[in-house]
Amino acid sequence: MKGVSILFENSEILLVNKGAGISVQGGSGVAHPLDEELSKLMGYKVHLVHRLDKDTAGILIVAKSPAFATKWTKLIAGKEAGKEYTAICIGSPRKEGTLEGTVEAHGRIQKAVSFYKVGRTGLVPPAGAAEDGQAGESIPLSLLSIRIETGRMHQIRIQTARAGFPIAGDDQHGDFRMNKILRKAGIKKLMLASTRLTIPLDGGPKTFEIPLPPHMQDAVDRFF
Repeated sequence: MKGVSILFENSEILLVNKGAGISVQGGSGVAHPLDEELSKLMGYKVHLVHRLDKDTAGILIVAKSPAFATKWTKLIAGKEAGKEYTAICIGSPRKEGTLEGTVEAHGRIQKAVSFYKVGRTGLVPPAGAAEDGQAGESIPLSLLSIRIETGRMHQIRIQTARAGFPIAGDDQHGDFRMNKILRKAGIKKLMLASTRLTIPLDGGPKTFEIPLPPHMQDAVDRFF
């Protein structure tokens, strides 16, 4: 399946690396969702254990049966499991912090907690940023590692935007005007990926990690 690779497999689950722009499940206007296409490829139906937004790249768990999906949904909610993301954000947040509050998902208000650390900082230079009042200015960028304690829909995107350092390329929750400028500099996709996942395996925690997806690595190489 184009844009999807298998990182790990055992008798219960598959860990896959999903590219940006791939929907994980079907819906209105979705022609080739990951769960359906991967089921065809594997020759049996796979079941989502958790989800990533269409435009978020990275590590995803799918199970080989409904019972295993239920089991692993509970396991990744436990203390032995951990989800870590990498994001390129607009702005210059302090070196580390906690993002707490609530988000609305599926009509419910739910508590959301995330922890972040700034790894590197960068700039989109004036030549790439020139636009209506931005001429002669640079746009600051920050490369963040984000660990989530809760797994709410669009949690990281909502929380970083509220905190004043929205994820680059996020027109739904972020800074549309800045994103328009960044597109001219070549930043055209959502700069968010699930890059590190720790799960309980063989009696203890095991961590899987992937490199940045190409569109994010390109931005790091150019602007950091």
